Order: sequence, then structure tokens, then C-alpha cells
Amino acid sequence: MAPRLITSPRRSARSGAALVGRSLAAALLSSSALLLASQALAQTADAGGTTTLETIDVTDSGNTGIGPDSTIVAKGSRTSSKTDTPLLDAPASVSVVTQRELEIRGVKTLDEAVAYTPGVSSDIYGSDNRYDYFQIRGFYSSGRTFRDGLPMRINVFTGSRSEPYGLQRVEVLKGANSTLFGLSEPGGIVNTVTKRPQDVKFGEVYTTVGEDHVETGIDFGGPIDADGIWTYRLTAKGQDGSSDYDFLDDDRIYIAPALTFAPTDDTDFTLLTNYMRRDGATAHSIPYSLRGQIDSETYLGEPTFDAMDTEEWNIGYEFRHNFGNGFEFRQNMRYTDIGLVYKQVFPGGALPTDRRSAYGVTGNVQRFDIDNQLQYDASFGAFDSKTLFGLSYAHDDASSAGYYNLPFRDPVTGIVSGGIDPIDPFNPVYTGVDMSGIAPLLARGSQAAKSIYLQEELTIDKQWIITAGTRYDYVETNDKLSGPDSVDEAVTSRLGLTYKASDEVSLYASYQESFLPLGADRTAFLTPPKPQEGTQYELGVKYQPQGMDALFTAAVFDLTQSNLAQSIGGTPFQNQLGEVNVRGLELEAKVALTNQLNLTAAYTYLDAEIKADANAAIVGNRPEIVPKHMASAWVDYTIPGNGTLGDLTLGAGARFVAGIEADNENTITLPSRTVFDVAAKYMVTDNVALSLNVENLFDKEYITEIGFNDSAFYGNRRAYRASLRYTW
Repeated sequence: MAPRLITSPRRSARSGAALVGRSLAAALLSSSALLLASQALAQTADAGGTTTLETIDVTDSGNTGIGPDSTIVAKGSRTSSKTDTPLLDAPASVSVVTQRELEIRGVKTLDEAVAYTPGVSSDIYGSDNRYDYFQIRGFYSSGRTFRDGLPMRINVFTGSRSEPYGLQRVEVLKGANSTLFGLSEPGGIVNTVTKRPQDVKFGEVYTTVGEDHVETGIDFGGPIDADGIWTYRLTAKGQDGSSDYDFLDDDRIYIAPALTFAPTDDTDFTLLTNYMRRDGATAHSIPYSLRGQIDSETYLGEPTFDAMDTEEWNIGYEFRHNFGNGFEFRQNMRYTDIGLVYKQVFPGGALPTDRRSAYGVTGNVQRFDIDNQLQYDASFGAFDSKTLFGLSYAHDDASSAGYYNLPFRDPVTGIVSGGIDPIDPFNPVYTGVDMSGIAPLLARGSQAAKSIYLQEELTIDKQWIITAGTRYDYVETNDKLSGPDSVDEAVTSRLGLTYKASDEVSLYASYQESFLPLGADRTAFLTPPKPQEGTQYELGVKYQPQGMDALFTAAVFDLTQSNLAQSIGGTPFQNQLGEVNVRGLELEAKVALTNQLNLTAAYTYLDAEIKADANAAIVGNRPEIVPKHMASAWVDYTIPGNGTLGDLTLGAGARFVAGIEADNENTITLPSRTVFDVAAKYMVTDNVALSLNVENLFDKEYITEIGFNDSAFYGNRRAYRASLRYTW
């Protein structure tokens, strides 16, 4: 399993970002008031006999592969093949969370977005809210998410969380997929799709309030010129909020302008930019041995010190040109700049005399990614061919300064020195932290990946589809301060066969591989380090009934990751003896039965086993944090209005997780849990909606993980949000 950087918690005096957030929120709230006033005037005028225009739905059927989608059921996804192959034909398991589903569930984090997706274990570290944490098919997949098909990596500590309000869909491609996406974990990837300009005028403004929470956002756009050659979109959000615990902030500013130039049906260029500033939460935990003795929300960090603040800039584009003779060229590019300030104190142990640890990190990552694709479509009698050739380049340049003050116990005398003063967990008194005398540990490294890939999708007699692909990655990793360049290279392959039993049913089998080099610092390895590798075998069936907006899928798989890095006990060194295997079953149903009734249901079974390890005693055990069973269901129903009353939508969902081991030694099995969520939405008018979302309805308290130094991390407690939204 991939190692995680363990720490602990904040809710401090509001920073400058929070002040700006409140200013943005106030401005947008004023806009809400003006728009609602104009709506009232429009209704008055309508009573006098004038005509009121109907609200325009800017969504499409989802066949574009990027959304937006008119229902919860997507028909296509470019993530499955980087082409427009329908989901029914792809020899892979792909789940899509559409904008419709994101909105009705009131999603506020990427963890929440994938919480009802089979194969995905979300919010795996509970009250550690520094990043979006999730596993796919039992493997940690958070460090390398994708946005618009390009990677959004976390470099050691430096990374940021996604803003769901800026997305029009979230796609989960399961299994080893380096043939398409290069450096990635074997369990799969999450690809988010940015909101982009539409060819009709639209807009919305909203305000959401909850406990220690207020946010306001606006999203509007449409054609600029009469011919619709130029279209634009502006999405913005300001939030002044908190996480589930005292002293832990969740303040955000998000601004995303986008512009599309489409002079013909064959050519389009979309500029995608965004700015994100987030004063976020650190990791909150309490000693596991004190569970039931102190409140799980007891804060054992330092409020004036702890911080997890990021500032992120992105600018990129998507370009497409169809040459009209079967050839189409596409190019995606993005440049990213992320700055981080991270400071944390975390508990030293269960006793009031245990000294605590403190450290701080300031980091910066500059990243450039570009992906070039040339697709050629041709037909030869009973054969239909779709050939994709790609060249991609990715470069990361990262630097950081770390400040560490950790307690050390002399092995001879037993005397503990260093660290931060203890805190009484039964009566915490915060004393502050002074790190001014600590010399920084500097790090600077870079990684550049050059890749070439080829894929063929050959359809025979419109019934058999052979998908074959291969990719070559050449990766240079450099520790610019203390180490030489390292070079990793790999050829990964993909082979799939789809049989279309009918227009509604397809069956598929596939083999896929993954490849992931290590980071820049490789000095701790006793032998030359090797990339982590993954292989997967999968069988599946998909059913998309005609006359019904629905998609039913089932998949079984056998997935193995090898060359896992492991620490050698009692030494500062590491080896790569680790191997983990996961076999599993996934079931998913997404059904829009009518315009009024939607249903999603999912079940996952994971049989996970440690196959090789430096510690022979744990071979055969279940890897930590990997659930054995996961199940979820969500249903929402709209009660139509009667002219006097507006439409009322009611939704409810449940998430079940069981069979989690807290450590690789399998000494503690965490209790199973079922968490319920509800939603309600009332249309005051055709353009004004009131909604309420409640997460963890019954305020269930549960532990998601027991980490380093006896640290127990708890899942999110009950949170409610009420929203007022105006659309036009």
C-alpha cells in the first residue's frame, strides 16, 4: 500500500483569504438579491398579461463524452479510450457522476462526489482533510487524479483539493490504465471534467448556509456574437466555512473563466483557466486508546500554528480540428502553479506527559502537461477501424522547505528530548509553537515524462470490438540538491475484447497494465529502485435497455501491484519486496426511470491479500484500510407542482462499509458502518429553488483509520446545508 504522511489538526482567526472570500460572498449575495428582485418584478409583469420565457436546459445527452448530461445516466466517456467510444462498447469499467447527480446530492468535495461509486472507498482517512483521499479497487489513488485528461499530482505535500462547483462531471476509470494515461496507480483514476462554455445563454447564482458555513457562487455564460462562433463561461465561488471540528477552516475562493472559439463545426479551441485559494483543514485525530474517554472532536493541536493553505493557478486549452478525411487532431495543454503553507502539531500519545511533534512545510510546484492525439477513422466492408496515435509530455518542478521538531527518546537513558510541550487530552490548554530556531530541510526535484502511445479499436461486423493499445514512457527524475538523475522506462499494454450480444447488451474481457516510478529521493533504497507495476485481468457485462434511460454493469477482476516500497524495521533504509493482490466484484445500476424518479445502486466485494512483504508474519493478511464489502444506494423522486405549489424533489441515500483492518498485522478490525444522507429541493418558481442537504443524517460516530502513534481518525459527522438558487 502507498505510504501516507500522518499528522494532525485548526480553526484559527480568519486569514486574508477568508476576508477576500467574505467580500466575494457579499458581492455575489448582492447579485442574488438583485436577481431575485428582478424575478419578482417579472412575475408581477406576467400577472399583467406579458409572456415569461421558459428556463433553457443547456445539458445534452452525454454522447459527447465530456458532458454536461441531462440526467444521471451518461452514455459516453472519453476517459475509457480517449475517443468517443460509447460506454456500452468500452472493454473497461467506467462510472460517471454527472452534474445532475452532483447537484441533487449537494456535493462539496471530490470525496463526496465518488462516495456512491462502486469500487471506490472515499474519505478513507476521515478527519484528515488535507487532500481528497480515496482508494480504487483497494489501491490508494488520491495522489494522481486527472482533470480534463491531464494529471493533477500531489508532490510530497504540495497539492490541492478539487472544487466540485467548477466541474460538470466526475469519471472513474477502474483498473490499471497506464497505456492511456501514463504514470498512475493500478486501481484506476478519477478524471474530473471542467465546466466549459455552452452555445446557449444560461446562468445561476446561489447562496448556501450551514453551521459555521456560508458560500455564494455564480455560473453564467453563452454566445458572445450572433453566430455563436465565440462563447464564454464564468464560474466563481466564495466560501467562509469550517470542517467538522473546532479550529479547522474550509475557506475557498474559486474563479474560472473559459472561452471557446469555434469558427466551423470541424474546428474549436477552448481556453480553460482557474484560480483557487483554499485555507483548508489539517488532520484531526485523538489517541485510539482514549476513545470513549474523551470526545472524538477534542482538538489536540495548536490553533494559532496549524494551517493547510494552498494557492493554485491553472491555464490551459483544448484544441480540436477535423480534417474531413477520417483524420482528427486534438491537443490538450495545461500549466499549473501551486503554492503551499502547511503547519501541524499532532499528539504524541495517550498520556498527558507525552511530548508532541510539530513540523511545517512551504512548497511550490510548477507543472506543464501536453497531450497530442491524432485519430483516424475508416471503414472496410465489415470492418470499422478507429486508430489513435498520441504523444505526451509532462514536467514537474518542485521545491520545499521543511521544519521539523520531533521528540526523541534516548535508547539508553530513556530520556525524551525535543518536540513540543505535552497537552492534557482531558483538559487541553494551547500554548503556541515557536519554530524560529529550527533549520529548514530543503528539497528540490523535477520529473519529466515523455510518452508515445498507440491504440486500435477494430469493430468486426458491428458485433465484435477488439481494443489493443501500447505505450512507451521515458521518465527522468532528478534530485537537484543531493542526488543524480534517475531514469525509468516502461512499455505497458492493453488488450480488450467486447462482444455485442445485442444493441442493449455487451460482454467484455480485458488485460491492462500500470507503471509508476518512485519520487526524486531514492537514497534510502538498498538496491536500485524499480517502478511500481500493476497488472489486471477483468471480465464484465453491460446492459443499456432501449426505451429506458439506464445503464447496468457488472465486473470481476484480478489486480496485482508489485515492487511496493517498504521500510526496514530499525533502520533508515527501504526495500521493494511488497506485493498486493486484490480480486473483486463490482455491480452498478444508474436509472432515470422517468423525469421524476432517479436511482443509483452499487455493491463492491474486495478480496485483498498481501502476497509478499519484508515482514513474513503479515504475508497472507488483508492490507490495512481496504474494505471487504461496500454498498450504496440513492433514490430521488420529484412530486410535480399543481400550479399553486412548485415541484418538490426528495432524495435519500445510504452508504455501507465493512471489513476494514486497521493495520497490516490485522490486530484490529474496525466496526462496519452505515451512513445515511438526505436531500430536498423545492421550486418556488420556475427559476428559484430552495434546497436542503444533510450528510450523515443520524450523526453516526465511526473510526475510518488508526494511524501512526495510536492516532484515531473519525469520519465526517452530521452536516447540513440550505441553499437558495436563482437560474436564468
